[in-house]
Amino acid sequence: MAVPAAVDLVDLALKATTAYERPDLGGRLLQTRKRLVDPDVRVLIVGEFKQGKSQLVNALVNAPVCPVDDDVATAVPTVVKYAETTAAALVREGESEDSTQRTEVPATQLVQHVSEAGNPGNKALISYAEVGLPRKLLSGGLVLVDTPGVGGLGSAHGAATMSALPGADAVLLVSDAAQEYTAPELEFLDAAMKLCPNVACVLTKTDLYPHWRRIEELDRGHLRRAGVDAEIFPVSSVLRLHAAKEQDLELMDESGFKPLVDYLLHKVVAQSDDLDRRSTSHDVLSVSEQLSAGMRAELSILEDPDKVNALVEDLTKAKARADELKQRSSRWQITLNDGVADLQSDIGYDLRDRLRTIGREAEQLIDDSDPAEVWDQFSDWFHQQISSAASANFVWAAERARWLAAQVAEHFAEGADIAMPELRFDDEGIAGKVDPLLQPEVENLTRGGQLLTGMKGGYGGMLMFGMLGTLAGLPIFAGAPAGVLLGIKAVRDEKKRLLQKRRGDAKNGVRKHIDEVTFQVGKDSTDMLRRTQRQLRDHFSALAEEMSTSIAASVQAAHNALKTNTAGREKRIKDLKAELARIDGMAQRAKALVSEQRSAAISGGAA
Repeated sequence: MAVPAAVDLVDLALKATTAYERPDLGGRLLQTRKRLVDPDVRVLIVGEFKQGKSQLVNALVNAPVCPVDDDVATAVPTVVKYAETTAAALVREGESEDSTQRTEVPATQLVQHVSEAGNPGNKALISYAEVGLPRKLLSGGLVLVDTPGVGGLGSAHGAATMSALPGADAVLLVSDAAQEYTAPELEFLDAAMKLCPNVACVLTKTDLYPHWRRIEELDRGHLRRAGVDAEIFPVSSVLRLHAAKEQDLELMDESGFKPLVDYLLHKVVAQSDDLDRRSTSHDVLSVSEQLSAGMRAELSILEDPDKVNALVEDLTKAKARADELKQRSSRWQITLNDGVADLQSDIGYDLRDRLRTIGREAEQLIDDSDPAEVWDQFSDWFHQQISSAASANFVWAAERARWLAAQVAEHFAEGADIAMPELRFDDEGIAGKVDPLLQPEVENLTRGGQLLTGMKGGYGGMLMFGMLGTLAGLPIFAGAPAGVLLGIKAVRDEKKRLLQKRRGDAKNGVRKHIDEVTFQVGKDSTDMLRRTQRQLRDHFSALAEEMSTSIAASVQAAHNALKTNTAGREKRIKDLKAELARIDGMAQRAKALVSEQRSAAISGGAA
């Protein structure tokens, strides 16, 4: 496996940085090692409400870890990973890692904490549940995350899922065979393709719907027209679980899970493994180059003392360039600071513009209807529009942040090949929660109220017109018809007043909700860009410091070489060649990590 080989190589490189007194190079290697020893490959299981996500996770691990029932919905994300023994825990995240709380619970009682029935609206404030299982499928680091589907992809859960995509290694969009893809599902897939390296689709419940092949064909057509390059895996979780129980290999093949498992192991996990190889190789080669730079400079002077002036001049110029990269006035620093300021302005404007458009449409819909009669449909539409706007804004922000990182790297290296930081947009957890749109209090005019309002208006009208009639010699009851008409008008006016009040309250609720979304999502975007700026600043500042230190060491080594007497020169040359051979050996091992990866890819393609 790549990870053990990569860890061994990083450990060797760390020993080299200590032996050659370059602790500044060890910091990057320690980060590399930390990433390697955390083998988790996160796969998000996402989809609309009641599509079979939880049952899919249960079938993959052959255990009832996620609650499944017609009346039970998942309210809290459930993380399923490898463990030597079965265990479950509830995690509540605070503002810092130190404030995170883990509560161990029996795995059989998990449903009481992660389901909508046992924990409605996540009133227990659980960030996620974690389940450990001794399963071969999970032993390579595969981690399955069952996400809530309450309210669909157009809900607050959908927006939260979107914010978690950049930190995932793969996404499985689950949709059952009852119908073809909906517009929100296709929009989600399009956004997921921009944020996550691996996206695939799972068509569930093929045992319930005989026409599932037709639905699969329609779904593939939708993906082609949308330009989404994603595989579709039709499966039956029920057949898979029954086949595992009965040890029926034929039924296991019929369940359709083998291609899905192969995809998870041979593409998702293997791709993460390849990424570890490439990143480790790049980091160790960079460290090897900087460790050997001073030795090569000294060796060059020892073998040919006449080169000293030209070499020192070149190194001095390189040192000046490296020192310039450390200054705030350097080109990459200006690009980073100006780029982040521009991004914050553009992304904030984009969000406000999207939400303002939704607000205008929402108010027009309210003016054209009675909120009391259409509220359920209106609120579903409104939440979906808000979620889509927030998700689109986040996707655009992430894409622009990656583009900015490439611009900064280009200006830093000026054409050289340097390591790019691995931008993570979810370091501080899922985006802040926004409360749902609240239904305004409905004040209806009951039959009794109508009668009382009519009597009030009619009595006054009858009395007024009756008094006028008496002046003309008519009885007071002659004003009764006018009283009836005025009573009817009073009832209509009261109904109209209450309708206007309901519309006004609904509009105020919409505006308040949009303000909250603007505030929270705007803060999340700003925080994401702030973290991105710090990642880029720290990454390239560390590289500039390493370069400056390496070049300074090379200059010093060149000067020291001139002071070496003839007797010690041959011994020093021999020692330097031996040290360089060791470093070159480490570099060759780094290159071998990538060459092994390529060989495996070629043999796999031939197979």
